[in-house]
Amino acid sequence: MFICSCFVITAMKNKIDNGANTLKVNEGVEQPPVVNPLLESKLSRYKKRNVNVAALFDGILKGDRTSLSRAITMIESRLPGDQQSARELINMCLPHSGNSVRIGITGVPGVGKSTFIEAYGLYKIERGGKVAVLSIDPSSTRTKGSILGDKTRMERLSINANAYIRPSASAGTLGGVARKTRESIILCEAAGYDTVFVETVGVGQSETEVAKITDFFLLLLLAGGGDELQGIKRGIMEMADLLIINKADGDNIKRAQLAKREYENALHLFPPLESGWKPKVITASAVNGTGLDTIDDAVKHFLAVTKKNGFFDKNRKEQDVSLFEQNIRNALIDAFFQDKNMKHLYDTYRKKISSKEISPYEAADEILKVYFAK
Repeated sequence: MFICSCFVITAMKNKIDNGANTLKVNEGVEQPPVVNPLLESKLSRYKKRNVNVAALFDGILKGDRTSLSRAITMIESRLPGDQQSARELINMCLPHSGNSVRIGITGVPGVGKSTFIEAYGLYKIERGGKVAVLSIDPSSTRTKGSILGDKTRMERLSINANAYIRPSASAGTLGGVARKTRESIILCEAAGYDTVFVETVGVGQSETEVAKITDFFLLLLLAGGGDELQGIKRGIMEMADLLIINKADGDNIKRAQLAKREYENALHLFPPLESGWKPKVITASAVNGTGLDTIDDAVKHFLAVTKKNGFFDKNRKEQDVSLFEQNIRNALIDAFFQDKNMKHLYDTYRKKISSKEISPYEAADEILKVYFAK
C-alpha cells in the first residue's frame, strides 16, 4: 500500500508540475481547491527548500549532525545557488575551525581501514574526544555512482553520539579524496570534532592528495601479502608519518613482526621528512584493539615535535594556499562547463575529434581561445 501511494503521489506531482492536472480550467477562472488537502503537504517534501545559511551555521556550532550533513551536501552540490550559499557558510565557519587533529588514513583494499578507524575512533571517544570520519568511496566510471557503505562497516561508531561519519563519492577526483573534502573538514571542526579522520578510497600509490589536507598521514599495510616489496619503492610510503602493520593477530603475529622489520629497513632508504619527524612502523590489531595506545602516543609525539619546530603551522598555511589554488581551478572548470555556448562548442569539437577532423590538442587550443576571448 505504501509503495502504491508513493507512485500515485509521484505521478500526481509530475502532472501538477507540468500543468496537466485534470482540474485545470480556463484562464481567468478561479482554480478549484485540491481534492485531498493532505496531498499538498506530502508533495511539499519533494520541493527544494531555500537554504537558510544562518540556521545551518547555528546548528553546526551546536553540534547538530543533521545540520552538518545538510551543509556538507550543499557544499558538494554544483548548483550555482548552492555554491554561493556554501561560500557564505564556509566563511562563517572558518573562525571556528582549525582546532582539530586531521589524520589521513590510506591503504590497499582489504587492509582493514574501516575496522581500524572504528576501533581508534572509539578509543578516542572513550578518552573524552569527538570524532568525525570523512570516508571517500570510489565512483564508478560507467554509472558515476558510489556504494557509500562505510556507516554499515562502522556500526558501533556510527551510533555513538560523539561520532559523525560522512561518506562521499570521489566523483572522478584523483588522489583518493573528494572534491570538497577540505571544506568538509572545516565544517566538522566548527561542529566541535577534535579529531577528523579522512579515509581515502584505497586504490594504491596514488593516494597522495590526502597528505596535503591533513596533519598526520597514516598508512595501513598487511603482512604476508607481498606488499613488503613495495617498501623499496618511492611512492606513497615516503609521505607516511606512521606505518601500521594491521591484522597482527592470531597466526599472523609472526608475519607482522617480520614485515615490521622489513619496512623499517626500507624507511632508511628515504630522505628525512621536512617535518623533522622520523616515521615509525607499528604492528596493531583493530579487531583485538592492540597497538591503539602506541599509535595514539605516536600521533601526540608527532604533534609535539612539529608544533615545537614550527612545521605544523607552516603546513597548515601551505594547505590554505593550496586550497586557494584548487578553488580557482574548480571555479574555472565549473564556469566553462556551465556556459551554454561553450557546452555547444564542446559537443561540436567532440564530434570532430571522433571523426578525426581535428586532433584533441588542436581542439583544446581552439575552444580555449574562444572561451578566453569572450
